[in-house]
Amino acid sequence: MSIRTPRKATVYDVAAEAGVSIATVSRALRTPDKVRPKTRDIINEAIHKLGYVPSGSAQGLAAQKTGSLGLFLPNVDELDTIEDFNPENQDAATLQLDPPDERPQANSLYLDEVLRGCELESWRQGVSLMVNVSLGRADADVTQIANDMAGKVDGLLVMARSLPDHVVDFLSKRMPLVMIADAPTSIPVDLDLVRVSNRKGMSALVSHLIESHGVKRLAYLAGPNDSPDNHKRYEGFCEALQSHGMTYEAAPIYRGQFSQSIAYSITKDLIARSTLPEALVCANDQMALGALEALDEANIDIPGQIIVTGFDDIDETNMSAPRLTTVRQPMRNLGRAAVQLLMQRINNPSEGSQSLELPVTVLLRESCEGHLDPIG
Repeated sequence: MSIRTPRKATVYDVAAEAGVSIATVSRALRTPDKVRPKTRDIINEAIHKLGYVPSGSAQGLAAQKTGSLGLFLPNVDELDTIEDFNPENQDAATLQLDPPDERPQANSLYLDEVLRGCELESWRQGVSLMVNVSLGRADADVTQIANDMAGKVDGLLVMARSLPDHVVDFLSKRMPLVMIADAPTSIPVDLDLVRVSNRKGMSALVSHLIESHGVKRLAYLAGPNDSPDNHKRYEGFCEALQSHGMTYEAAPIYRGQFSQSIAYSITKDLIARSTLPEALVCANDQMALGALEALDEANIDIPGQIIVTGFDDIDETNMSAPRLTTVRQPMRNLGRAAVQLLMQRINNPSEGSQSLELPVTVLLRESCEGHLDPIG
């Protein structure tokens, strides 16, 4: 025998029960302050009696808002190798070797924190967050996905390098859009932008190495060429050298690609060729951790024989041996600030574009300063 599911109450039922028009019920749900208190109470009693649940999508259409934001992130390395998964017939427990060289990618750690900040602020603002990852799709596919998401949200958050410039340009003319980390230079209009002080942070760190430690031979371990963070950090590196009368052209650059394993290999090669600098300045923490590992294996004293620095302040930097000197960028607050700015743009679409730059903090630790006495 089949069981019939009770029919859900509709707005028509509520209107009939309360003895008012459908328009009055709709107004009481969307703008209750515009309905007389007595009428509003009658409608609420009808809703409670009938168990009526207002349609979120219908309310969104009526208000011309969805209550959702969209977030586009660039490719995350480990997503390239996603395998098919079938939850059926899975063993309860298995044994598997865990090779030490399989490390999380720095880019994903950074994106995780930015995403977390977007999630937290969206929750605080009372809106939902839709997330999409480029995954290296063809340009036409990315364009279609972006257009589809744009039709379902009130505004878009776009991490640098996650959408083609022409797609960003097109979407920014249709709806509120905030860029995170960097904005395309090929787009003629100013876009809302939230980023951190990458250049100033790196410049302050390198200036400290020169002024306080007398470092004269530095090498730079760089990230990907298309990374705006890497570009700004290298600008800060060069700025610090020039301001101290040093030529940045003489400082070797090694392409570490923000990868711990690549940085490990580069450092091993420098050790083998006896070409280590006095200070190895890394464009992110993950590369610095790879360098620390290679130096430790070779029994090279840090910072006695070489100083190593990073950038980002991921959790691992406070647990490495020695602890890593780095620049703390507010990754989570970057996501939060982007959501706040997007909500401002949604609520005030005629305001001029804004560019926010969040401050950073240089954290001096043992990989630079040597022994540090605990506070307290």
